[in-house]
This record gives sequence, structure tokens and C-alpha cells, in this order.
Amino acid sequence: MKAVTWHGKRDVRVEEVPDPKIEEATDAVVRITSTGICGSDLHLYEVLGAFMTEGDILGHEPMGVVEEVGPEVTNLKVGDRVVVPFNISCGHCWMCERGLQSQCETTQVREHGKGASLLGYTKLYGQVPGGQAEYLRVPQAHYGPIKVPDGPPDERFVYLSDVVPTAWQAVEYANVPDGGTVVVFGLGPIGQMCCRIARHRGAGQVIGVDLVPERLARAREHGATALDTRDHKEIGDSIRQLTNGRGADSVIDAVGMEAHGAPVGKLAHTLVGLLPQPLGEKITEKAGIDRLSVLYAAIDSVRRGGTISLSGVYGGMVDPMPMMELFDKQIQLRMGQANVRHWLDAIMPVLTADGDPLGVEGFATHKLPLEEAPRAYEIFQKKLDGAQKILLQPNA
Repeated sequence: MKAVTWHGKRDVRVEEVPDPKIEEATDAVVRITSTGICGSDLHLYEVLGAFMTEGDILGHEPMGVVEEVGPEVTNLKVGDRVVVPFNISCGHCWMCERGLQSQCETTQVREHGKGASLLGYTKLYGQVPGGQAEYLRVPQAHYGPIKVPDGPPDERFVYLSDVVPTAWQAVEYANVPDGGTVVVFGLGPIGQMCCRIARHRGAGQVIGVDLVPERLARAREHGATALDTRDHKEIGDSIRQLTNGRGADSVIDAVGMEAHGAPVGKLAHTLVGLLPQPLGEKITEKAGIDRLSVLYAAIDSVRRGGTISLSGVYGGMVDPMPMMELFDKQIQLRMGQANVRHWLDAIMPVLTADGDPLGVEGFATHKLPLEEAPRAYEIFQKKLDGAQKILLQPNA
């Protein structure tokens, strides 16, 4: 089969690789019809290469049709249409039973001190072959895959793999009061969906912050007040002006470690990328630092007693945190990988509702064949051609 494989910094290729097969009784094989490129994939394209192996298959936002199931997979049959969550969870361990599927103890990567295994995402998370491919072996298929109805296009459901539950959890963790104000830093796919979900769930004012004109325009189209950081020297002051001088009730950081305008963090990421791989791994694990400018801005922008929700990926072990300000402002802080299956019952009625309330159909700015993955990564990373969300279609 053809698959998107990693070969180094900014070097992904579409290659012929062996077809996946059933390896465990709880496996399934899915023929992929749509698979997203995520902002987290750009971390592998750029700063997390030290944890990759040449030839790794990328991708953690797939959906498709079941081709084969293992003997212990009784909930699926050949021909079922499914979305595959990015975290691989068993459904019956102590963590899964408490709605923490991203911490599944059955698939936990204990060797690296991490939570549940993830599709297509580095040796830190199990190095499981990903879904940017024509076919995918799905571990824990007795629980993970989400059956969706035939009829609507893939785009109605494919974001159940990551984007919608990640944004839903971010809004949930932000604890936005009914009619309150939420600020979303970063208007990439997750940030855009956070804005839409927050409005759908009753936020009175949604403020989006970014510096990419196309992203700002898109957020405005869906009812957000969009602030261009280039026009606001002190973004916290601007947000206080919009919130009676207090700051926002809730702030969502949908940017994470690759924030613009943070030269020290950028330099650290660049230098680590130049080191031999084993050394780069150790430095990132033990002494990594992130670009924290957005997190600092979130802390500045939230009102006293407010809540900050982190959905952007951070990886630093020695990040300096402004603990005095966090304590003095009595800020609540929540974060973590999305527990995809935990939010399914709340999300599915919204995705199947008439009128497409979250605007998932049309959410992708580009739909491309699998063969064009190298170009897709380039335009997404460089923000060219208006690329804001890209779906690859291996078996369209």
C-alpha cells in the first residue's frame, strides 16, 4: 500500500510499504477514505524529529471502512464505516472507566513515562503506524473505532478522530460561564473549532487571537471577535478593554510549543534539531523548553478567579512558570490530551443535527490525494495557499 512516511525535518514522502494485517485478536484493518493533517503532525515535521525513526508512518485523524476484524472484535463487521480516535484505548482499564482514555493503562507507554499510545506519533507514544495511508491496522478495535452512519460525506464525521473532541474538551476544561467571555489564542483548526463550540454551548463573547489574516477572517465569519496580535502591542490590555477591565472568564491556549514571536524557544528548538538524535532526545526529555509567550499572554488575559485551558501541545521539562501570578490571581489551570471516547455522547448529536451547527462540512480548506502529501505538509507548515485544514483522501 501507499503511506506517508517520515524521513527527517521537513521531509515526508509517499512510499510503498507492507499492507497492515491482523496481529492481535482485538485488531481491525480499515481502508482509509479520509485522513487529516494535524497541527501536531507539524511538530513531527519540525521539532520532535529526535523521537522519530525514518520510515515511520504518520497520521492520527483517519476514517474509513472496515476490511477485516480480529476474533475478539464483535462490535464491528466488514463494511462498517468508522472514525478512528487518535488515542488507542481499551475501554475497560481503571483510567478508561473514569473517562481518561488518553491515560489508558493497557496501551500506556511506560518505557517513556507517557500515557496511552497514539496513532502515528513518535516512540514516546508507542510508535504505532499512523493513518495517512491506504490501510490502517487499528489496535483495541473492540472499543476504539466509532461507527458512523452511511450517507453524509466523510467531512461530517472525520473530525471525531481529533479536532472536535479536542476542542470540546478544551471548552469543557475552560469552564466558560453561561453568557461569559472566552478568549481563544491560536486560530488553527483546534482554535477555530473551540470558537464554534464555545458559541454553540452558550458563551456570550468569543474572542479569537492570531496573526494570520485568513484565520482571523474565518473566525469572524463564525461570530468571533478576532484580534490581530500585530495590531495590539499588549494583548492583555486589549482583552481587558473588551471585558469591563477584568479580563476573560476563560482562556484557551490552542497554540502550544510553536508560538510565534518567542525567539529563545525557537532557538532552543532549532539547536536541538541539529544535534545527533540520541542526544536530542535526552535534551528534550530532561531539559526541553517551550516558547511560552502565548501561555504568558493567557495568564495575563484571564480575570482573577478565571480558568485557563491548554489544548496546545507543550513538551518542555524546565519551562519557567510565573507561579506567583498564577497563585495571586487564583487561576484554575486544566490541560491534557483529549479523551476522545469520553465526549462522544455529547458530540455525536451535534454532528448529526440538521444545519451542521459546527460547520464541519467545509471546514477543510484543501482536499488532496494521498500522493500530494509532501506538498500538503509544506503549504500547511508555511501557511501558503490559504491552507488552514487539509484532508488527504487515499481511497476517494
